[in-house]
Amino acid sequence: MVRARVVLRVVAVAVGLAALVGLSSIAWIRHAASDYAYSVDSVPAAQVALIPGAQVYTDGQPSPYLAARLDLGRRLLESGKVKALLLTGDNGRATYDEPTAMRDYLIRKGVPANKIALDYAGFSTYESCARAHEIFGVEHAIVVTQDFSLPRTIALCRDAGIDATGIGDDTQPHNGIYNKCWFRDQLAATKAVYEILFNPSPTFLGRQESTVRDAVNAQ
Repeated sequence: MVRARVVLRVVAVAVGLAALVGLSSIAWIRHAASDYAYSVDSVPAAQVALIPGAQVYTDGQPSPYLAARLDLGRRLLESGKVKALLLTGDNGRATYDEPTAMRDYLIRKGVPANKIALDYAGFSTYESCARAHEIFGVEHAIVVTQDFSLPRTIALCRDAGIDATGIGDDTQPHNGIYNKCWFRDQLAATKAVYEILFNPSPTFLGRQESTVRDAVNAQ
């Protein structure tokens, strides 16, 4: 009986510490990004919009979350807020390709192909930001994601060396499966703090690419 009480106390302390770390991480990330979140109309212009990937269905269609991000990016391009779009996502296996699905969706919506650059190794928000700066030479960007992901994305990109502002889509519901995405994103704040503190190397780096510069300069 005594041993059971000790175990319960240890578990309670561990849970409490985990909650403290999680809540502190969320607060830190939100504070770090608080001055850089805007609406589509109010965000300062930048050369490129960085759009991280999200789920793509087996038929190649973007999930509602991803489609909403892409629509915001298209609005930025059409309004002249940016000159190009950098689509960064997961193509870690041959049967799954977020960047190509994102590009195809935007082209169907009327976005010129030459205004789009692709990063096939954006396996996480951190890696997308790090590679945007190190591989694609992005120094100023508007990041585009969901509203609840925006503070984390801004904080990670600014830590990666990008002068990043951001806009967040708030049209998608947070109930059901979407509520799980919201909750998971709050937990991801702890991982983001770790990445900011220790700057782990992305899965792939490699040679620098000119595709973002080419898209910015395309007529």
